[in-house]
Parts: sequence; C-alpha cells; structure tokens
Amino acid sequence: MSELKPITVNVAGYLALNKYEVDEGNPHIKLVLDPAPAEFGKLVRVCPAALYQVDQSGAQTFDYAGCLECGTCRIVAGDTIIQSWNYPGPTMGVEYRYG
Repeated sequence: MSELKPITVNVAGYLALNKYEVDEGNPHIKLVLDPAPAEFGKLVRVCPAALYQVDQSGAQTFDYAGCLECGTCRIVAGDTIIQSWNYPGPTMGVEYRYG
C-alpha cells in the first residue's frame, strides 16, 4: 500500500474566487435583536464563511454579505436566534467559481 500524503487546502483562497451579488436592502438572513451568546457561539464555530464573529471584548457581529447559502446556520440554530432565512432573490447571492 502506498502512504497517503497530507494535502494542504487554502480555504480562504478558494472562497475569494467566488462572486457575490449582495442585495443591500434585503438581507436573506435576519437575526433576533439580542442573540444569546451561547447560540451565537455555535454559529461562530460552524459557519464555513466565518460570517459570525465575536471580538475580544465579546461583541457579536454578523455580516450576511459573504454567505455561501449552505444553510448550516439554519440547521444549527433553528429558530433560536435566526429570525428568518431565505435564499437571496434572482441574480443575487453567491456565484461559485473554481480556479
């Protein structure tokens, strides 16, 4: 048997290839006004696009603009802190590109 060689993947580099058309006036993900830190922390850990962030002072930030539309946050959080989750309208959202 041959030995498997480790593979290094630059996820940020691959994500940078994608094109995003952001519907500035109509976010497709809306959170409740004061998300519970524990629930928000789940999304920080699972979002592949790192849209959910907590800074050193504990402030929570969220930006839907780079969303991959995978639905992971919707599955993990359910309706605990996600007020609504819809796919972006026609011609909006992510357009996947491969190098």
